Amino acid sequence: MSADHLPFRYRWPVLAGALAGIALRLVFSGVAGGHWSAMAGAFVFLAPIAVGMVTVYVAEREHRRSWLYYLGAPFLATALFVVGTLLINIEGLICAIVIAPLFGVLGSIGGLLMGIACRVSGWPRPTLYAAGVLPLLMGALVPGTALQDEHSQVERSLWIAAPPAVVWQQLTQLPDIRADEVARGWAYRIGVPPPKSGVTGAAGQRVQHFRMGKGIHFDGDITEWLPARRIAWTYRFAADSVPAGALDDHVRIGGLYFDLLDTAFELQPEHGGTRLAMRTRYRVSTQFNFYAEGVAKLLLGNVSEVLLELYARRSEVQTVSCFSSMVPRAT
Repeated sequence: MSADHLPFRYRWPVLAGALAGIALRLVFSGVAGGHWSAMAGAFVFLAPIAVGMVTVYVAEREHRRSWLYYLGAPFLATALFVVGTLLINIEGLICAIVIAPLFGVLGSIGGLLMGIACRVSGWPRPTLYAAGVLPLLMGALVPGTALQDEHSQVERSLWIAAPPAVVWQQLTQLPDIRADEVARGWAYRIGVPPPKSGVTGAAGQRVQHFRMGKGIHFDGDITEWLPARRIAWTYRFAADSVPAGALDDHVRIGGLYFDLLDTAFELQPEHGGTRLAMRTRYRVSTQFNFYAEGVAKLLLGNVSEVLLELYARRSEVQTVSCFSSMVPRAT
C-alpha cells in the first residue's frame, strides 16, 4: 500500500496527533468526579477527535491525502496516543484496553472531518483551533459529577452433573481458587485481579466473604437463604476493600463510576443434575453510558460464565469422588 494511504513513510503526522492526545490527557488528570477527570465526557468524546484532526491537518500541510488516509492515519494516531499514556504511567492497562476501540472510531471521525475541512471549506486552521479548544471549554463548563446512573443485570445459567446439595456446598464454600480455573475470564486477562475465594461465614452470620488478588476483599450480606434452592446477597465494600493500585480508579468496584449491587443463584433439579442460574445486577455511572454499559455487560457476562463453569467443575469432581467412595472395592 502506498504512503498516501497509511503513514509508514511520513510518520510525523501520526506522532503529532498522538502527542496532542497525550497533552490533553495530562490536562485531564484530575480526581474522579472533577471537571478535569479522564472520565469526563469532554475528554472521552473530544480528545480522540482532536487527535484525528491534528493528524490529518499536519499531513495535509505536506500534500493532499486520500480519504482512506483520513480514516486510517488517525486510527493509528489514537492507538499510539493510548500506548503513550501507558508508557508514561498516566493511564492503567484496564482502562486503556477498554477505551481503545471507542477512541479509534472517534479519531477516524475527527480525521474525516478535518479532511472535509481541508478539501471543501478552506478553513482547516480555524477548524483545528476549535477542535483543540472545545475539550478544554467543555471540561470547564460540564461538572464531572454530571453522571448518568444506569442499573442493569446479566443472567447466565449452566447445567451441572451434580445434585443440588453438592452445588449448594460449592456456592457457600469455595476456597483456594486457582488462577487457571478462571483463566478464560476476559476481565482477568486485561488486569482485573482474579478471585481467590468465596466463603460463607460461621453459622448465623449470613455473610459471604470474598477475596481477590492484590488484596481486594469485600463481603456479601445474604438476603435470601434457601439451602439447595436459592441464595442471594448484596455487596458491601469497606474503605480498605480495594487497596490503592489494585484497580484503576476509573473501574474501581464500589466507586463513583462502577459498582456491583447484588448477585443471586437459583438451583433447579434437571435431568439428574442441577440447572444453576446466576443473576448479577450492577451500576454504571458515566457521561458515556452507551459505551461503558455495553463493555460492563460484555465483561460481567463472561465472568458469570467462567464462575458457573468453576462451580460446575468442582461440583462434578466432588460428586464423582463421593460416588467412588461408596462403591465397594473388589477383594
